[in-house]
Amino acid sequence: MTALRETDLYPPVKRFLEAQGYSVKGEVGNCDIVAVREGDDPVVVELKTSFSLPLVFQGIQRQAITDDVYLAVPEQARGGRLWHKNQREIIKLCRRLGLGLMTVRTDESGLQTVAAHLDPGPYQPRKSRQRRGILLREFQRRVGDPNTGGTSKRPIVTAYRQDTLRCARYLDREGPTKASLVKAETGVSRAPQILLKDVYGWFYRVERGIYAVSPAGQNALGSYADVLETLGEGAA
Repeated sequence: MTALRETDLYPPVKRFLEAQGYSVKGEVGNCDIVAVREGDDPVVVELKTSFSLPLVFQGIQRQAITDDVYLAVPEQARGGRLWHKNQREIIKLCRRLGLGLMTVRTDESGLQTVAAHLDPGPYQPRKSRQRRGILLREFQRRVGDPNTGGTSKRPIVTAYRQDTLRCARYLDREGPTKASLVKAETGVSRAPQILLKDVYGWFYRVERGIYAVSPAGQNALGSYADVLETLGEGAA
């Protein structure tokens, strides 16, 4: 299928707007499309052959003219296009910016149809108390600042990983131990669950309720030696 040009998007979008009672003209005052209907604010549509930051910038600029600004891009039937990979996130972005969003689909016969995925409008993001609570609990439980913001050569050191390291260090030093004793001696209240689930493969069960550190766990103690230095001994 031949890739669409911006000018190829104009006729279907114009027809789409005219069907809703708008008078439509192209290239007016640096706007790709301007649509006017009596009693309504003007509608501006910016066209691009793919979704991109320059298109978003154009849309934001046009909001100085009217609140009713749409971005329009082709909806490719095949290929790893940004639209198909990130459709939900693109719609979320446009919603947050107050921009409308249209796509133009061309079928095998050449028929072009327009889909309006989002209308322009003010947006107030909803806050999640649950996610906020999880974030703050993780912040409070984590000891020190073991990760470099933005990147890391090893897995993120979470509060859970720190607790798991405490358990591994104790078992490495003391040998096979009851889970309840690991909990008491390390101060890690969730030690029995950590040992039972063994998320990282750092432990193995010697017998019912008794665990030991695995070779992978011993390797982890070396890899995270700097983290262990900040954790101290005993109760967390």
